Amino acid sequence: MANRHHPSVFLVLVTILLSIYHSEQLQSSHSQTLLRIQQLLNFPASLSQWNNNTDFCNTDSNSSLTVVCYEDTITQLHIIGERRDSPLHRNFSIESFVTTLVRVPSLKVLTLVSLGIWGPLPGKIARLSSLEIVNMSSNFLYGSLPQELSSLKTLQTLILDNNMLSGIFPYWLDSLPAITVLSLKNNLFNGSLPNSLGNLENLRALSLSHNHFYGEVPDLSRLTNLQLLELDDNDFGPLFPLLAKKLVALVLRNNSFRSGIPSELSSYYQLERLDISLNTFVGPFQPALLSLPSITYLNISGNKLTGMLFENISCNSELGVVDLSSNLLTGSLPRCLVSNSSDRTVLYARNCLDTTNQDQQPQQFCHTEALAVGILPEGKKHKQVSKIVISLGIIGGTLGGVALVLLIFCIFRRGNAKRRMKNPPTRLISENAASGYTSKLLSDARYISQTKKLGAVGLPTYRSFSLEEIEVATNYFDTASFIGEDSYGKMYRGQLKNGSLVAIRCVEMKKRYSTQNFMHHVELILKLRHRHLVSALGHCFECSLDDSSVSKIFLVFEYVPNGTLASWIHDGHARKSLSWTQRIGAAIGIAKGIQFLHTGIVPGVYSNNLKIEDVLLDQNLVAKICSYHLPLLSNMAKVRHGNSSNGLKNSSINKNVNVEDKSDIYDFGVILLELILGRKIKTTNDAAAFRDLLQASIGADEEGRKSIVDPAVRKGCLDQSLKTMIEICMRCLAKEPADRPSIEDVLWNLQFASQVQDAWRGDSQSSEGSPGSPLQSQRLPFH
Repeated sequence: MANRHHPSVFLVLVTILLSIYHSEQLQSSHSQTLLRIQQLLNFPASLSQWNNNTDFCNTDSNSSLTVVCYEDTITQLHIIGERRDSPLHRNFSIESFVTTLVRVPSLKVLTLVSLGIWGPLPGKIARLSSLEIVNMSSNFLYGSLPQELSSLKTLQTLILDNNMLSGIFPYWLDSLPAITVLSLKNNLFNGSLPNSLGNLENLRALSLSHNHFYGEVPDLSRLTNLQLLELDDNDFGPLFPLLAKKLVALVLRNNSFRSGIPSELSSYYQLERLDISLNTFVGPFQPALLSLPSITYLNISGNKLTGMLFENISCNSELGVVDLSSNLLTGSLPRCLVSNSSDRTVLYARNCLDTTNQDQQPQQFCHTEALAVGILPEGKKHKQVSKIVISLGIIGGTLGGVALVLLIFCIFRRGNAKRRMKNPPTRLISENAASGYTSKLLSDARYISQTKKLGAVGLPTYRSFSLEEIEVATNYFDTASFIGEDSYGKMYRGQLKNGSLVAIRCVEMKKRYSTQNFMHHVELILKLRHRHLVSALGHCFECSLDDSSVSKIFLVFEYVPNGTLASWIHDGHARKSLSWTQRIGAAIGIAKGIQFLHTGIVPGVYSNNLKIEDVLLDQNLVAKICSYHLPLLSNMAKVRHGNSSNGLKNSSINKNVNVEDKSDIYDFGVILLELILGRKIKTTNDAAAFRDLLQASIGADEEGRKSIVDPAVRKGCLDQSLKTMIEICMRCLAKEPADRPSIEDVLWNLQFASQVQDAWRGDSQSSEGSPGSPLQSQRLPFH
């Protein structure tokens, strides 16, 4: 009997042995794959314990590393590194990395965060067909998302925040029926959102913050499961989006919404967080939002919302933050918001409320502003309808007569214009000045310059203004003329008697001096007049009646009408973005401005702390530096802050320029970086990280190099021109000042990049200031 069963026992043993062998083989294969991943990621600290003897399926989990297995196959891999500020070494290949990764086909959850992974995401990642959750945030991925991801029918969560991904919103996402969480925050995506987004019925969280999306938000009312919607820091608008009512958090901050708030918003009973700040929402504010049963955070600041508040309005007791500031609200602050509790923050400044707290505007201000945006008081709306009918009849009857009068006027005006061209009037001040030293000085400008291209020679003669001229120009410093304020003083928009618009900075003196103490400063300001600088056009001393000492100084500046360079690069979707050729031209202009500050006057002006917001564009898109060291203001800074160096713009004029001039070169490198990437650089760590990315792109092919460029100019830049710009940028961002090039070398290489680009485009004229023919000039090496 035993003999008869022997073959069966033998077969069972063989089967068990083969199974064990197969399992060991599988485990060994996965082990080698994970060790290879460790190597490709340059041995991050979170993987420091991995070696050939590691039992990966039985390792202890922690916040940086988790490996989960099921039946000896790896189903979850979580790796969180510390490389938030710099990409992996230039030899890293994302193709090799993903090729290795797909050797673990059983993966369902993949988390690869802050590991310095860079490059375009390969489509072959879709070979991990079982993926349900993917999180590759805080890396340096660039380019567009591969369409192959649409084949992942089980994908539920896709998180790719804090990368450099670009292109339009993936239209194929509606083919992912299981998707519940989609987060693409802090990338470079642009374009409008497709209507098909409203088909993702399982979507619970959608976060597209800090991109370059624009246009109307598609109808999302069918997304009945949507609980989180974050669209802040884009250019969506103008209409409030159509949404389902189960939202828990709605963030529309800093967009271009200009409609009213729909009344149904006050019935979103699950809403805990609402932020619609920094838009231009108009119409009445709904006090019922304060008492929503779940609301804990409400921010409506920076809009044009109207309405009267009353003391007896009720609030949710859990409401922790309320920001009503910078609207057109009147009435009394609700008693439920007046609390001494440290658990609640309430802001309501710059309204017209009946309180002396938090800087309120006069009642007339809110009434006037409401009329300016077309919001009529409630009692006047019905009257307005009947008036429209009467007005239409009057207008229709007078159109013929007006047209005839206009024709006669135009003929007369044309004759006068010809005579004026022959004998142009003398202008004391350049038209439309609202620049000064910060980007805020242009934000409220609403005028179009009528002047022609102004160079240093074309500027009016610098002169002394009377206090009466300053007061009349600013309507006696009316609040409507106020632009902004910084550590140097207040800035007002003014208009002179000849119609010229100017920006006037008021600097109040903390310590009194005679006018003679400031004349040597004025003599140097006189020299700071250049095509690529926003130039001072004059000054006025206000003296004390007691001892004739100077109590205030007013500086008058020219106006630059086209806003900041930053607005054309970072917010290019709001208007026609600058082309690659125009960006090189702007860089050349900035470099020439820096060269003049360093070498055009004696002593030179250094350590100007330049930023892209400090560069303005005139009507011909000529770049002008608006924030640089005026000696008079630098002297005021020393009086206010003392003589110690605090990292601000203190030592403005220094004959020892070994470090000071190279500080400006570094700042210029950051500006170049933003021109190339189309991305705001916020810290020196950001600059260093992206410098490493540029370094890696030099060794890549043309397609790889262009994939990191701002999508707005990617198709229009020649590779040789791009390489030159990248190399200039890298050298300017060198860590050691001595390794940075001179401004002359920078300027020459920029001109070379411009010439190469112009030759490729077949332009008959080279960019401004480019010496000689593109075919004759040669690029100079950096010294």
